[in-house]
Amino acid sequence: MRHLLTRLTHRPAIRFGLECGGRGPCRNPRFVSFLAQSNRKALNTDLHDAVLRGRKLARQLLYVVLAGGTAWILLESAHALTVF
Repeated sequence: MRHLLTRLTHRPAIRFGLECGGRGPCRNPRFVSFLAQSNRKALNTDLHDAVLRGRKLARQLLYVVLAGGTAWILLESAHALTVF
């Protein structure tokens, strides 16, 4: 069980060969060179970055909603206690 957990949580330092930054547009220079030579359309990495930004925004929005809900519950509880 411990081996399975360590395999699931282990993140290697370099996952896809050579990288320029962890999540930047430059992943593997040989792959980019292959795409350039094969006359295919350019690889759009902006979509991946946009997805990551969207996930971060959604996570922050969830935290704000949870904090607001907690504050509302505390406020209503305090109001109910003052009635009695």
